[in-house]
Amino acid sequence: MANTLPIILFPIALVLCISAAMAARTKISIVSSLSQDGNFSICKSLVETQGYTCQEHNVTTPDGYILGLQRILVANKTANNPPVLLQHGLLTDAQSWMLGSPNESLAFMLADNRFDVWLSNTRGTPSSLGHTSLTPHDFTYWEWSWDELAAYDLPTFIQYVHDQTGQKLHYIGHSLGTLTALAAFSEGKLLNMLRSTVLLSPISYLGQMPSPVPRTISELYLSEKLYRLGVRQFIPGGQDVAKLVEFACNRLGISCTNLLTILTGPNCCVKKSVLNAFLERGPQPTAMKNIMHLAQMVRTKTIAKYGYGNEDENMKHYGQATPPIYNMTNIPKNFPLFLSYGGKDTLSDVNDNQVLLDNLKVHDRDKMVVQYLANYAHVDFVLGTNANRNVFEPLIAFLRLH
Repeated sequence: MANTLPIILFPIALVLCISAAMAARTKISIVSSLSQDGNFSICKSLVETQGYTCQEHNVTTPDGYILGLQRILVANKTANNPPVLLQHGLLTDAQSWMLGSPNESLAFMLADNRFDVWLSNTRGTPSSLGHTSLTPHDFTYWEWSWDELAAYDLPTFIQYVHDQTGQKLHYIGHSLGTLTALAAFSEGKLLNMLRSTVLLSPISYLGQMPSPVPRTISELYLSEKLYRLGVRQFIPGGQDVAKLVEFACNRLGISCTNLLTILTGPNCCVKKSVLNAFLERGPQPTAMKNIMHLAQMVRTKTIAKYGYGNEDENMKHYGQATPPIYNMTNIPKNFPLFLSYGGKDTLSDVNDNQVLLDNLKVHDRDKMVVQYLANYAHVDFVLGTNANRNVFEPLIAFLRLH
């Protein structure tokens, strides 16, 4: 009993602490970390300052979210400028592709190699706060998980780029941007509009994820507890999430002063200036329900739709007692894939990636490239100073083949 008592008391203490913090507020501010500046523009702040021509676009999803896209224009555009869509990961936005110098940032390298570059921003990030009937101050605005990103956001982005360019496009995802694509592909969706897909630091199976804080949050159902208390938005810099992380670190007996390393693994190759630029611009918020969905994946070791907590609710939503599985073996074996993962990554774990690769074992060998970088962690794949040589140049060569 003495050994189990701290485990029992920990979530209780967290709930009491968060409840007290919420009671002390007359109104929950669920958008406190978001940019509400109507003049916010990734084009103006990051692209045009580097001498590139950029356009801001907006698209509307079937469930009413108004999302921002940026397009880096190629000078003297021809039919030989294939479109490529870059989708960021969890708690970031499209800015993450352009925080280094032009010769170290994937978006700029693609533009310099005469690709027609499009940058998408997930709902709830500064470029994608709009909705046809809701505002980010409404709890309902945040009622979504990555299921909706796969079912609505991603298809809307891809359809729009396809229609604007009149061409099939390449897709590049990092982290959560890989999970949404894999989920859609497993259901036979979007493939007819794509030439190829690049998966950087893939998130698919999470059952063996060693990252200690997310695993603790998952195993103790901490995001679910916050949700039941009325917290609908996961704000990385907000007091509710800060309390959650603080308790998780204390429970683990570790210092979380270097939280990025604790969460993602020891990134080998991110310059301090780039890291500072990243921290100045984020991390960005997401829905608490999204965190809950990812936590379910850690506990169940499967890739499935969001579980509603009981058989009756699952029956209402899915017509079955358990959430449907996204079957990775359904991905067509002749669809071109480039998959790159790292040995130090504690989110996209080596063992979980092996489960994904086992599900793709019948994939045509000439249609799949698998790259393993032993010293890379999660953030290195986007912000690493040597990612241009180690990752971006090989993936550009892959895109040219398809």
